[in-house]
Amino acid sequence: MGISLLPTRLPQDVQDAIGRSVGRLGVTPNMVSLTGALGNVVAAVLVARGDLFAAGVVYLLFSALDLVDGAVARATGRASAYGAVFDAVLDRASEAVVLAGCAWYFGERGEEWQVAGCYAALLGSVAVSYLRARAEVEGVQMREGLFRRQERVAVLGLGLLLGWLTAAVVVLAVLSNLTAFQRAWMLVRALRGAGGAS
Repeated sequence: MGISLLPTRLPQDVQDAIGRSVGRLGVTPNMVSLTGALGNVVAAVLVARGDLFAAGVVYLLFSALDLVDGAVARATGRASAYGAVFDAVLDRASEAVVLAGCAWYFGERGEEWQVAGCYAALLGSVAVSYLRARAEVEGVQMREGLFRRQERVAVLGLGLLLGWLTAAVVVLAVLSNLTAFQRAWMLVRALRGAGGAS
């Protein structure tokens, strides 16, 4: 059974209200997704420059838009397979660029093992998402997991705000990869149970 460290989503009535309000402004779901990704690029630049607190504010603010794009899509009747893929790709790119900014920050200071930690965190992040996508291809729903996107965003954002970036990267590297192994095991069990593997 997966463990959620943070609420998965806003209450449905709150989501609907936000979606309707944003939709009335003529903003499309893809515009919301793209704005979130561009904000994360700004956060990555701020991290690389060493402006950690500002980076944390920007990162958390624009990552929060991930809670909005789906609500706008449903409220405006624009939910689509293309939009879901577009959002997922931008989510992965956003995480990657911010972790790259963290690696740059540590590299400039000669902190080599922290750079390696950033790469390990990125590997875990990509693996967690890939395993969910692969599971869905096989007809297995997989939203569970110890350390999903919302937990990763919260840990890195707090690490930036509090100046505890090394600790945040260590937590990300360890728990995201543990989650990848957890999902891999869950997928193997599901496929074996369905007769998909022996």
